[in-house]
Amino acid sequence: MAVIRFHLSLPVFLSPTAPKTARRCLTTVAMKPTTMASTSGTGDSGAGAAVVRRVPEMKADDMERIREETFRRYTVTAEAKRKGEGVAIIWFRNDLRVLDNEALVEGWRSSAALLPVYCVDPRLFGTTHWFRFAKTGALRARFLIETLSDLKENLRKQGLDLLIRNGKPEDVIPSLVEKFGAHTVYAHKETCSEELEVERLVAKRLQKVSVSLQAAQQRNQKHGNSSKLQLIWGSTMYHIDDLPFDVSNLPDVYTQFRKSVESKSSIRGCLKMPKALGPPPPNVDDWGCVPSMDQLGHHEIEEVSKGMRFVGGETAALSRINDYFWIKDLLRIYKVTRNGMLGPDYSTKFSPWLASGSLSPRLIYEEVKRYERQREANDSTYWVLFELIWRDYFRFLSIKCGNSLFQLGGPRKVQQRWNQDTALFECWRDGRTGYPLIDANMKELSTTGFMSNRGRQIVCSFLVRDMGIDWRMGAEWFETCLLDYDPCSNYGNWTYGAGVGNDPREDRYFSIPKQAADTSA
Repeated sequence: MAVIRFHLSLPVFLSPTAPKTARRCLTTVAMKPTTMASTSGTGDSGAGAAVVRRVPEMKADDMERIREETFRRYTVTAEAKRKGEGVAIIWFRNDLRVLDNEALVEGWRSSAALLPVYCVDPRLFGTTHWFRFAKTGALRARFLIETLSDLKENLRKQGLDLLIRNGKPEDVIPSLVEKFGAHTVYAHKETCSEELEVERLVAKRLQKVSVSLQAAQQRNQKHGNSSKLQLIWGSTMYHIDDLPFDVSNLPDVYTQFRKSVESKSSIRGCLKMPKALGPPPPNVDDWGCVPSMDQLGHHEIEEVSKGMRFVGGETAALSRINDYFWIKDLLRIYKVTRNGMLGPDYSTKFSPWLASGSLSPRLIYEEVKRYERQREANDSTYWVLFELIWRDYFRFLSIKCGNSLFQLGGPRKVQQRWNQDTALFECWRDGRTGYPLIDANMKELSTTGFMSNRGRQIVCSFLVRDMGIDWRMGAEWFETCLLDYDPCSNYGNWTYGAGVGNDPREDRYFSIPKQAADTSA
């Protein structure tokens, strides 16, 4: 039976509307709680961690050294020729990195001056669509702040900077195009409805912007009559143009997709970066500041005494690869340990940086292949790529399914009775179900922003199968809390776990006593 892939985690509350398939081994709300693990801690699932573990576990000097080494490896040795003219804008979105960033490289090639921009869009800090939870929780807000700070610093080291503006991209980007006379705006393309609507609005507003005759001529020379907004695909390991089928014909079953792309497609190499990306336009009088927690609507976070503390940014991401692959040599046993729940090293923990775009999946692929050449190739090295193919699949699936991914019946329009019992949901949300395995996982999520892949499978199954709660409540709570939130993987996994996804074979149930026993073994 297929496994639910969250990137890469009774007394039983029996809802009267729970599906019949979930009414297994369920007795009474007054059942005595089990005692296989303490629920008092706030760290890794099942307790046991006594201190905060930073991810990556490295000193700042070592992280900077690894960043420099990796940048050198992915930089062209010869002086790259720059043939462009005028100003181009790079609109950073969920691609907050320098390495293997095609929008950044294309913008550099097509211009004489490059202006990187990030818009602090207030909609990202509003509320979710159905249940009005915070769209971006405090932990992910802090991770974003760290990521932007790191991106700004890395761009400075390449001769640029990051212009940060508060406001909606459809307001900010056109005004900057007009001010600096930019001929083109480059950005990475997204796939889900909210992001696509922003792209549409930006493109529409750009059509109305008046630029100088010189800028217009430069744009037409480079791009003919194309739009000023150039959207580039760059978020997956397999490029969308290299798939052996149109996305509308994407297989409904992951295994069919994986076998098809592995046999018929190839993975493009990482883009080599020029030695310097500057200069920026000469007349930038205010680059703006990285937002504070208060400006994003959150209080400063009090550090917890247990669990993992992820550090945001490309520098941290590259350091984590180095730490996990090369220093600790954990890649060779990944397949054996990947379903663990305790500590920073049972899995790669790349997902927060992949979600923010601080890390390119193609760079991970190339580092895996380098490891295989220099050390060992085995099932574990392949399995990291196997998980990245899952990530690709959910992203392509979001194109095929469209908004059905966010609807109650899911892509298959399943007719099923769900309840929205707030009291029951809050017990699950706050880790107060009385089941230590569920409660420890939910507390880990709220205090660290992370949960293991297996933990996510279990708490999803408990919410939708045992409680009969509307799966969208769980999906939106994960949207609030997860450091590694992205709509494709999150909602793809929740529809899958709830049995409303595109795969008609999926009806997976996790027995909590069995999972607790396996975890304690």
